[in-house]
Amino acid sequence: MNKSKHVWKPVLAASLSLAVLAACSSNTGTTESSSTVPQGSAPAAATPVGPKKEISISTFDRGTVAAEEGSYEDNRWTKWINENSPAKVNWVPVPRAQAQQKLSTLVASGSAPDLIWEYDRNYIAQLANQGAIQPIDSYIEKYSTTLKKYLQEHPELKSAMTINGKMYAITSSRSIDGIANHAMWIRQDWLDKLGLKAPTTTEELIEVAKKFKDEDPDGNGKADTVPIAFNGNAVQIIRALFSVNENQWYLEDGKMKFGRTLDRYKDSIAYQKSLFDQGLLDKEYITDSNFQRARQLWTTGKSGIYMSSWNMQNEFLDLKKNVPDAKMVPLEPVASKYGKNGLYQELPANILVAFNSKMKEDKIETAVKFLDWMMEKGDMSLKYGEENVHYKLLDGKIPQVLNADKSRKEVSYANEYAIVSDFSLVPEWFPVMAAQDAVSQEYAKIKTQSLNVALKNKYRRDIAFNPDLPEVSQLIATFHPIATQIEVKAVTGGNASTPETAMEEVRKEWKRLGGENVEKLAQEWYEKNKEFLK
Repeated sequence: MNKSKHVWKPVLAASLSLAVLAACSSNTGTTESSSTVPQGSAPAAATPVGPKKEISISTFDRGTVAAEEGSYEDNRWTKWINENSPAKVNWVPVPRAQAQQKLSTLVASGSAPDLIWEYDRNYIAQLANQGAIQPIDSYIEKYSTTLKKYLQEHPELKSAMTINGKMYAITSSRSIDGIANHAMWIRQDWLDKLGLKAPTTTEELIEVAKKFKDEDPDGNGKADTVPIAFNGNAVQIIRALFSVNENQWYLEDGKMKFGRTLDRYKDSIAYQKSLFDQGLLDKEYITDSNFQRARQLWTTGKSGIYMSSWNMQNEFLDLKKNVPDAKMVPLEPVASKYGKNGLYQELPANILVAFNSKMKEDKIETAVKFLDWMMEKGDMSLKYGEENVHYKLLDGKIPQVLNADKSRKEVSYANEYAIVSDFSLVPEWFPVMAAQDAVSQEYAKIKTQSLNVALKNKYRRDIAFNPDLPEVSQLIATFHPIATQIEVKAVTGGNASTPETAMEEVRKEWKRLGGENVEKLAQEWYEKNKEFLK
């Protein structure tokens, strides 16, 4: 007999440290991963009363569903959801790297799913201002039980869900491991072989990368190493080293300024160009839209520095299979002339789930009840699989993976479907939770270390979230591809463009598109809302 969640809640609450409880209940905004502690296995299928209503929900396609498992639309977990939940769900995958573009295309064509979710609050605000999604305050009040109670217990999430004074999205708090996001990794065995220390500054990072390029650290007698592998987080990592982000607003002497227009943003472009010009990063990273090339460079032992995410279990396991003696360790953010800044960390609110404005009330009722079910019963199985098949519970609270390969193939991708969740964990549980084979245990210890490194240095975020004004969203949506094109040309164009001329062009385009007026509106918005933005 499967156990329901509430049986385990008191045990879990008693076991969590005060620090973790604080981290999980002091959140105000919106990343990408959120691990949980299951409290029993999947609930038994309920006996349906009449045919279930259908709803459609977007999901990120990260390319991690094994062929024998099926597809993101149809696999063991989509079937399980439809058997156990109060709805029949049709999942609509969107490529992770182009999620917003794909969703916007679906919205424009009138074929967007019923529930649309993103981590990016700015994007949700953009959809709200376009009329693509609808306020849901009254529906949560009318149809929800579990979720309504959860939100009452987490008032700190209200600001993330509220746009123009109304609730436009549903969210849940991130686990502490969900706050961490970006990270840097380095081959410690390469450092040891070449007699090098881990770099601590941007200058030292370049020097280490040069050694990795020129001194044959893999020992194959060929000049074929690519010092730095980029995945989708890499450009943002470089920005963070210079305490800036292309999509954030900052307070400069009390004035709201967009990150992409600041001098330190220009310095980040100059640094990226230096890496590119010296051949220290993979020059095909721009066309590596699904990051498979970067992953291959790392897992085949051809790169020594990986700019990616804090939890890289699959990459670790594949690297160890290909290069058994490889030693992959987390690297602290290196300091630039602006000091030492943490790499990107998420706001406390997790996924933001919005309701298509075309949904009618009967579908909305079904969607709300589905979210209640997910919060109460569904998320634990989607995180860890089936009890005594994929994991076992130790001390009634700690899930221990039974077989790493089985869990990786059959369960890891299912996390995409847990769009609301109320589980959290203690990082020190990682070694207990992991499979007990030597490689899994090795990574579990590194995973704990990586999370601590990822959270050690606070990421600069001057305000909790960006202005949700339609004028701001519209300008940035127009400005983004123009600025990106200018920046790519500066990085890859050799002498044809410099970071200085690129920034001149970027600022000129910002002004042409109405940036000065938007800055004025953003300042007025900040003055009006600043008590909620800390």
